Amino acid sequence: MDAAVLTEPGTPTFASFDEPAAGPGQVVVDVWVAGVNPVDVAIAAGAFVTKPPFPSVAGREGVGTVEGRRVYFNGCVAPFGSMAQRTLVPADSLFDVPEGLDDGLAVALGIAGLAAWLPLQWRARLQPGETVLVLGASGVLGTIAVQAAKVLGAGRVVAAARDAESLRRLTDLGADATVELTGEESTAALGERIRDAAGGGVDVTIDPVWGQPALAAMAAARMGMRHVQIGHSAAPAAEVVAGGFREAMVDLLGYTTRHVPQDVVARGWAELTGHAADGRIAVEVERAPLADVAEVWQRQTSFAHRKLVLEL
Repeated sequence: MDAAVLTEPGTPTFASFDEPAAGPGQVVVDVWVAGVNPVDVAIAAGAFVTKPPFPSVAGREGVGTVEGRRVYFNGCVAPFGSMAQRTLVPADSLFDVPEGLDDGLAVALGIAGLAAWLPLQWRARLQPGETVLVLGASGVLGTIAVQAAKVLGAGRVVAAARDAESLRRLTDLGADATVELTGEESTAALGERIRDAAGGGVDVTIDPVWGQPALAAMAAARMGMRHVQIGHSAAPAAEVVAGGFREAMVDLLGYTTRHVPQDVVARGWAELTGHAADGRIAVEVERAPLADVAEVWQRQTSFAHRKLVLEL
């Protein structure tokens, strides 16, 4: 079968791979669309908790069919991956895709979408009327988080990112205010701009970037702010000053979907995709054939602001 094959750490190539055969508790999925994510790049490079065998097929998530049932999956049985005509997954890990929901959008709502929805709803326990700050808002996760915050009842949503054009688009998706992260000002000055955009302070921060933007967000905290840390695309470390952090009684909350109870993930998936099927959440999807996997892979390493998917 056709697949994106890893023979060494790095970029997969379009090649043939053995067909999967289901064992006990497993099913073979006919893949229609596979997502390309930062985590896929990290895994392929050997820079993640999970190390790939060689040779193996790249990719974790996708949409396909099992005996006519249209499903989303995240996590394949090695050496198989999502970027192939067929893959092998645990039978109890499949989520149904709502009727009418586009395959590409469904994939976008998987790894990225759940990492936006669950930190707001389950980890931070967002309350109606609260103010949400989304750092890294121009990325797929951030774009979904802006919309999800509104769906969940946020009173004000502030989108912060480096890309000015993306910030303009986010106002059409529900952001009440935007903050451009120039990287050319002090943490205190950026914190003041965030506080002004928030209209007095931030209740919940969704943070896939860390570094200086995270420190500035904490400087703009309203009392009891929940700062949910998801990733570190800006910097792996940030020197948190004890005084301000303590005085605002900030809750710093780590988050990764793989440690969320499966029933919570399943419920989050159903709610998130239901809102998307009703038109409340949208994501720009960029599609390419599987044969172009090497080119799409390079687009992902350059921090694409659209969801990249491979069509089988």
